[in-house]
Amino acid sequence: MKPKHLITYAFFCLAVPLVLFVQGQGQNPTPDSNYRLSGPYTHKNLTVFLIHGKDQTTKPFLTLQEALAQKKVKVYETKDVNELAIRNLSNEDIYVQAGDIVRGGEQDRMISVDFIVPPKSGRMPIAAFCVESGRWNKRGNEDAAEFSSSENSAATKELKLAAKSANSQQAVWQNVTVAQGKLSQNVNATVSSPVSRSSLELSVENSKVKEVSADYINELAGILKNKSDVIGYVFAINGKVNSADVYASHELFAKLWPKLLKSSAVEAIAELGMAPVKPVPVASETVESFLAESEKPAAAAKEVTTRVRMVTREDDKNVFFETQDREQKDGWVHRNYIKKQ
Repeated sequence: MKPKHLITYAFFCLAVPLVLFVQGQGQNPTPDSNYRLSGPYTHKNLTVFLIHGKDQTTKPFLTLQEALAQKKVKVYETKDVNELAIRNLSNEDIYVQAGDIVRGGEQDRMISVDFIVPPKSGRMPIAAFCVESGRWNKRGNEDAAEFSSSENSAATKELKLAAKSANSQQAVWQNVTVAQGKLSQNVNATVSSPVSRSSLELSVENSKVKEVSADYINELAGILKNKSDVIGYVFAINGKVNSADVYASHELFAKLWPKLLKSSAVEAIAELGMAPVKPVPVASETVESFLAESEKPAAAAKEVTTRVRMVTREDDKNVFFETQDREQKDGWVHRNYIKKQ
């Protein structure tokens, strides 16, 4: 089956304020981001800064991982590589994030766009990319008609860029292969599963990958403790700023944090081969510049659904995605910053 390419729209020191203000443009003004950073928190080649700020909303969301675990949502196989269907069975809004991997169906998929599934939604189409080339049938005891879980997300920025910026299924497959190769080299074991050698999901769940990533997770998972105003994080690998994710509330970020940290840890493992002998310090000023520069390019806005708008700002160095909720007067739910160079 040939992939159907759908256009997706994405995406200082402790207690010192970081305020990023730039002039608006047209109907999509540049974001006024009033953030404060704490950190850095470093383990091996992974460095994290926490982003502190005010909640933009009190509206609660279920995450896709929560909703699948609680059987409040169904994600259906459509036999179309680049489109799935989703249905909210609950009375709550469900937030789905680009990069979320859903396991099962006739091939594992990665959701390619931020999405809000309203209560009692009925079936809705949702854009996706295949992250398991070659399989197009039932795997083991999994349900071929539906997807059972979403415990992992896209683990490298190259994979995210392939989906959210390049919008290329071929580039997604290529970057899955690259990630598997790097992980295998750096954990000294083949991470491709004999059950399905092309599955990114099964590679991330490889026992050696989980063992090494647990070291990062155990060291960094607790950095949110007693910090009720944290709404996001920035991370760097091998001393270079990689990406940032910021959310409209502490509650939403805290629920997503374990999944985000796991993804960052896996990416750090993939880059261990390039890691210097000693951790490279990352200056808060470098993070400040990354966030500010990412927000400067002119905005391009597209409607994902009647409720969700995606605003993208991109230049040759960075790309910024802002997910807006039309029901909250276009208030933003998620901001994703990716360093391209």
